[in-house]
Amino acid sequence: MNIEQLRADTPAVAQLIHFNNAGAALMPQPVIATMTRHIQLEATLGGYEAAGQQAAELENVYSAIGRLINARPDEIAVIENATRAWDMAFYSLPLKTGDVVLTSTTEYAGNYIPYLQLKHKRGIEIRIIPNDEQGQVSLSALKDMLEDDRVALISLPVIATNGGPVQPVEQIGALARAAGVLFLLDACQGVGQMPIDVKKIGCHMLAATSRKYLRGPRGMGFLYVESALCQNLEPAFLDLHAASLLTADAYRIRADARRFENWECNVAAKLGLGAAVEYALAQGIEPMWQRIQQLAGYLRGQLAQIPGITPCDLGLQQSGIVTFTHQDSSAEQVQQWLAGQEKRINVSTSTVRSTLLDMQNRGLLEVSRASVHAYNTEAEIDTMIAALRRLPNA
Repeated sequence: MNIEQLRADTPAVAQLIHFNNAGAALMPQPVIATMTRHIQLEATLGGYEAAGQQAAELENVYSAIGRLINARPDEIAVIENATRAWDMAFYSLPLKTGDVVLTSTTEYAGNYIPYLQLKHKRGIEIRIIPNDEQGQVSLSALKDMLEDDRVALISLPVIATNGGPVQPVEQIGALARAAGVLFLLDACQGVGQMPIDVKKIGCHMLAATSRKYLRGPRGMGFLYVESALCQNLEPAFLDLHAASLLTADAYRIRADARRFENWECNVAAKLGLGAAVEYALAQGIEPMWQRIQQLAGYLRGQLAQIPGITPCDLGLQQSGIVTFTHQDSSAEQVQQWLAGQEKRINVSTSTVRSTLLDMQNRGLLEVSRASVHAYNTEAEIDTMIAALRRLPNA
């Protein structure tokens, strides 16, 4: 990859070291320029008029996302964030009393709460797929669990917010298809970081965000729903964009995945999402994934050499999210110490609140999270390692 160009396209790297890409990555210049131009257009022309002028570019957002994940444009809905995209898919499923939802120990708490809500309201059952010896979903255990014909849904993240393994989603998808079970994939930490091909994975639905490894703006995400399934799902909410009013007593839901959208949206952010997707495709997802893994491996190796630091990542295949604990300092203290360096170093803290099942199983309350991207460098990692060695009480 052309690392110099990646960094030239990322103005903030001159002022700071950003290892919080799993939270919100630094936007590249083409994304910033796209959004700025549209805000200026709205200011000078009017919001509706500016959107009308950008109609072709707005349609291209769906095509770009389709190319990114190997889906058709009509299988894509652009939604204000990944949480709402995931919710729109999940709450449209006709889950009923006795239906079983399978998830992983690495499930995000924000997704697990809706499972509990439907458990209390509709009587569904939640079951956790055990992990194998590497800490990822046990495929043999999943196969056994799918023998119960009450299983209606497999729903889990490809990569957890607190790191951990890259789940074997292609094998999970194959098992789901063979069993006739729906598969909803949370790809928030995967899209933009690693190749995501919905046809190879076999998921029926996928939700993702703009702001993380895809390097788009905050407040924007998207949903993929397989065309054949889309026709059978009625969204929990409808408006005049998702449906048409035919008579005083009748309406018709639109045929494509945009039935999961609503009319009003942040047009500048939507265009920014499209620009981020185009930028990622131009760089090449596979080369970025290889570089991210290389950087993360280097970081893990350096962390393991610091007394008092314990790496916390599991899995046969690991991602760019690197987590660790320090025996003498809390994750918040580590975060504040790094942020206070002469050249600010951004990391984040992941707590038991976000991935309750996994962290309770491992006896963890919190971890420091350093998430690398392709525009980061080994020299930046060395700077962080040197700062951690100077950490008080280290």
